[in-house]
Amino acid sequence: MAYIETNRPISAIFVDLVNQFTALVRKEGQLARAEISEKLGEIGIGLGLVVGGAVLLIPALVILLQAAVAGLAAAGLAVGWASLAVGGSALLIGLALLALGVSRLKAGRLLPRRQSSSCSAMPP
Repeated sequence: MAYIETNRPISAIFVDLVNQFTALVRKEGQLARAEISEKLGEIGIGLGLVVGGAVLLIPALVILLQAAVAGLAAAGLAVGWASLAVGGSALLIGLALLALGVSRLKAGRLLPRRQSSSCSAMPP
């Protein structure tokens, strides 16, 4: 603990207070920057893993769709019709997922809403 002088004027005490407050704010800023830097590193690693997974999943899906075409062809369907059936199914599923995702990302859905009346009736 620092030496406390009892006969100091108020102006000196105020200057010490401002200096200590400034040092505290500076240290807190440095700590916040260090924490943000650490979190950004974790986010970067996470995004890299997601991209790596997506890069492997897309060709896997293509291979599985080719296997479905081969299975339908082996079941007696012409290769052209089997390709059309599998491709059309994948197209419809993809369009449905895309439409669902776009509807969830509309700006109106992302804005905060009022709480319902049942929530406002509860005591604070």
